[in-house]
Amino acid sequence: MNDRPLFTLSIDQNEHLPAGGQEVHAILTVEASGPAPEPAGGVEAAEVIIVDASGSMGGPKIAEARRAAQVAVETLRDGVHFAVVAGTHEATKIYPTGRAGLARADAGTREQAARALRGLNSGGGTSIGAWLRLAAELLQDHPRAVRHAILLTDGQNNEDERAFAAALAHCAGRFVCDCRGVGTDWKPAELRRVAEALLGGSGFIRDPGDLADDFRAMVETTMGKAVAEVALRIWTPQHGRVKYLKQVSPALADLTGLRTDVDALTGDYPTGAWGAETREYHLCVEIPPGAVGQEVRGAWVRLVAPDAGTGGPGGPGDVLARGNVLARWTDDLALSTRVSPGVAHYTGQAELFELIQEGLGARAAGDLETATARLGRARELAEESGNTDTAKLLAKVVEVDPGTGTARLRRAVDRADEIALDTGSVRTARIKKEPGPGGRGAAS
Repeated sequence: MNDRPLFTLSIDQNEHLPAGGQEVHAILTVEASGPAPEPAGGVEAAEVIIVDASGSMGGPKIAEARRAAQVAVETLRDGVHFAVVAGTHEATKIYPTGRAGLARADAGTREQAARALRGLNSGGGTSIGAWLRLAAELLQDHPRAVRHAILLTDGQNNEDERAFAAALAHCAGRFVCDCRGVGTDWKPAELRRVAEALLGGSGFIRDPGDLADDFRAMVETTMGKAVAEVALRIWTPQHGRVKYLKQVSPALADLTGLRTDVDALTGDYPTGAWGAETREYHLCVEIPPGAVGQEVRGAWVRLVAPDAGTGGPGGPGDVLARGNVLARWTDDLALSTRVSPGVAHYTGQAELFELIQEGLGARAAGDLETATARLGRARELAEESGNTDTAKLLAKVVEVDPGTGTARLRRAVDRADEIALDTGSVRTARIKKEPGPGGRGAAS
C-alpha cells in the first residue's frame, strides 16, 4: 500500500535480570509517520454518531447535541459511510431511514441527516450497550474500513450489568468508539470502560456549547486514519507468558484481556486504526529463569496489519515493524537493579492514575484522611513527572499549604472539576528523548 504510513518500533528496557529473575519489562514506542493520503482520502471509512436522547438530555443539551451531530456529519469527507443513532432505553437509527445499513456522505445525504437531527427530541432511559450493539450491526458490512463511533451521554447506564458486559464483549474488535460525557450526572468509570474495551478515548464536555467543536475534532482525527486495523503480535518462549500489555501514552488503557491467540506461543493485541501518530505501550513478560551469563529473547514483538485475506486478528497479516525484548541474567547488582527511564516514568504515570482513583473514591465515601493522602501524593507526583495538565486538575481539588507544604482537600469542590480530574486521570505525560546522543529525558 503506497498510502500507508511508515511504522517504526523502538524498545526501551533494561535486559539485565538478577539470578533467578523471571519478569522482563519494556516500553514499546510505535510511531507512524508519512507519507499518507490527504486527508487519508483513499481509505474507506464508516462512522456512526450516537446521541443520547434520554429524558435528562432535555433543554440546551439536546439542542447542542443536535448541532454537534450535524457538524460531525458535515466534517465527513465525501464517500464516507455514516449513520446517526438516537440512544434512549433502546437504540434507533434516525438516519438513514427507510433502508438498511449506512448512507454515503455527499451534499444530499448531509442535508437529509440535518433534517432528521432537527426532529430529534429527548425522552426515555439510557441503555448504552444497546446503542453500541446497533453501531456494530451498522458497521459490520464494512470490514475493511476505518470503523468508528462517537457516543455522547449525560447520564448513567440503566442496563443490567451482565447485558452491558455482554454488549462490550460483542462489540470489542468491531469498531473504535470515542465517548463523551456532558453535564455532571454521568459516571466517568462507565465511559472509560467503554473506551478501553473499544480502543477509543473518553472525555468530559463541561459546557454543552463546546460539543460541536469537540465532535468536529473527533471526526477530523478519524478522517486522518490511514490504516484501519493494527495489532501488536507478541511471541514469548515456551513456558513464558505476557503478564500484561498496557498502552501508557497518550492515555492509559489495558490491552491484556483483548488478546487473540495466533498459536500456543503468540497472541495479537489490537491497537485500532492509525494515522500519523505515536503511542507507547508497557509490556511485561514472565519467562523461565536462565543461568548467569545466559541471554535469551524474552519476547518477539511485531506490528501487524491484517491482510486482505484474513480480515481480522490472528491471520498471517502484513508485518509493519518488529523488535526483540531481551533477557540476560547477571550477578552484577548494579546492572540488575537499574530501571530503564521509560519503564520508570510510565510506572509512575500508572501510579498517578491509581492514586487519583483511590483518592476520589475515598472522598466520595467520606474518608477524608485517605482522600487527602492519596490526592496530595498524586499532586506531588504529577508535578515531579511533568504532567502539568493533571497537576492543574488536581489543584482544583487539593491544595498545598505554602508555609508547611501540607496537602489538604479544598472545602468546596465543583462537581465538574471532580469529573474533569477523574476523566483526565488517564492522560499521561510523554517522556521525550534528550537532545544529543542516547538517553531519555524529561516528560513533555
